Amino acid sequence: MENYYYEQAQKGAWVSILSYIFLSACKLIIAGITASSALKADGLNNVTDIIASIAVLIGLKISKKPRDNDHPYGHSRAEHISSLIASFIMMVIGLEVLVDAGQSLFMDKSEAPNLLAAWVGLGAAAVMGGVYRYNIKLAKKLDSQSLYAVAKDNLSDALVSIGAVVGIFGSQFGLPWLDVVAAFAVGIIICKTAIEIFKEAAHSLTDGFDEEKLGHYKESIELVEGVKEVEDVKARKLGNQVVIDVTVKVDPHLNVIKSHEIADQIEHMMNDEHQIKDTLVHIEPDAYEKQK
Repeated sequence: MENYYYEQAQKGAWVSILSYIFLSACKLIIAGITASSALKADGLNNVTDIIASIAVLIGLKISKKPRDNDHPYGHSRAEHISSLIASFIMMVIGLEVLVDAGQSLFMDKSEAPNLLAAWVGLGAAAVMGGVYRYNIKLAKKLDSQSLYAVAKDNLSDALVSIGAVVGIFGSQFGLPWLDVVAAFAVGIIICKTAIEIFKEAAHSLTDGFDEEKLGHYKESIELVEGVKEVEDVKARKLGNQVVIDVTVKVDPHLNVIKSHEIADQIEHMMNDEHQIKDTLVHIEPDAYEKQK
């Protein structure tokens, strides 16, 4: 099952990489021919996407490595680190695009770019829309954070291309500076996407977890026969896997075998209802029952 997950996730990363290589080459060449700042910014954005997708691909390959003495929980967090690296790369290029666009605003730009730039941008938006739909579907199926980051980047790229097209078309109506404004908007979108990916990756790496999901897990465990009280539930993500630590109180008069059976029931239930394979159960005697 794990091999299937990594194979499919890597396939999604490769689809993005190949698309970005083709689109960035087209955009940068046409931007040079048509003198479009917006299309150039869009092309540079795709160059960062190539690097970011490669970082994700490397992270997925490292995540596949089995447990060893130094990594008893495996290497799954390499996937989160790759998303973090991708966000840094995107932020650097985003700031570069903003600086370049800011300088262009103070330059006299009297000529509007050739309409060819707009048609290239429009075609690129359609391509990235298709890549986004493919990767978001795969990310949901695999519950992969790195693929979610890639898909989110795909969507922002489609929107960036549409923004560039609007700027280029607008410049045809006597407003050539709109092309530069579109480039500035592209830079802002790149930075915004980088911040969102950084937040999600940092949240997972610092063992952040959805409180609402924890509440659902607790409610499920409370229904297991023999559980008197759920004292604590903790969870963290390792790649696409969730690891649960739960402390439950049971009748203090139960023997070890019966207590162990309750722990087994909790583990099986978490696997069946929530698809969580790693549930660590700590059993404690219920003090109230003991007093009775």
